[in-house]
Amino acid sequence: MLAAAPAAADYMSVIEPAVLYDAPSARSKKLFVLSRGTPVEVLVTLDNWARVRDASGELAWTERKSLSEKRTVVVTVPNATVRAKEDDAAPAVFQAANGVVLEFVEPGAPGWIRVRHRDGETGFVRIGQVWGG
Repeated sequence: MLAAAPAAADYMSVIEPAVLYDAPSARSKKLFVLSRGTPVEVLVTLDNWARVRDASGELAWTERKSLSEKRTVVVTVPNATVRAKEDDAAPAVFQAANGVVLEFVEPGAPGWIRVRHRDGETGFVRIGQVWGG
């Protein structure tokens, strides 16, 4: 079995509902299920398994086939303001409530990332308002 430590802050997203286990085996104890699109931080890979951390800090194992390179972020504040530009004074494009998953589009100016809502709206959000970026 080969284990590889990914680069620091190697984020991925869940492709389909993913079962998380306490060990890298489908025979191990099932802990919980993550919804499609949920961001996870991959800490280590072992054969077809990945040890991941979710936004709440929970650690578990899931099958690598459940993960995608497509990055997402989840809102961690009561309401995140997504703005037209990387500036707190820029007009708001939309608000996203705690727990809403947004697609990570690209890094922005320091402290900002560009995101896309599932409805197609894009804008910039402060990194401190989301997890997974």
